Amino acid sequence: MASASSMTARDIMSAEVQCVGEHQSLLDAATTMRDQQVGCVPICGDDNRLKGLITDRDIVIGCVAEGGDPAATPAGSLGGELHWIDAQAPAREALEIMEGHRIKRLPVIDVDDGHRLCGMITEADLARNLSDEQIAEFASKVYATAG
Repeated sequence: MASASSMTARDIMSAEVQCVGEHQSLLDAATTMRDQQVGCVPICGDDNRLKGLITDRDIVIGCVAEGGDPAATPAGSLGGELHWIDAQAPAREALEIMEGHRIKRLPVIDVDDGHRLCGMITEADLARNLSDEQIAEFASKVYATAG
């Protein structure tokens, strides 16, 4: 197994990523998550560029719990703060971004190919590609409670 210092973000990402359009509904986003068996989907704009990420929790907390209608609420309305990494960046940089922002998913952008979304790095990708020590450090930083 190579160390994170010798791999790029592209090396460890999952390439099979399906976007939901920013004008599509939260119901469409939820359906995509169900069909893809994921808890998060990227939101892409009309220009095919990444606009945000939406999680199943975002839909429940930001729409359903507020009395909103997921079928009438555009996915782009819940995009939130966005962090990403260039596909050619070192994998350790992805780990640093995820730990620093306490996030569990990181979109991978191919800057050289028109700034297009090309994949996603998830906890499962980290578990498959990093050492036990790196995974333990990630878990301690991302799941640490504010104290």
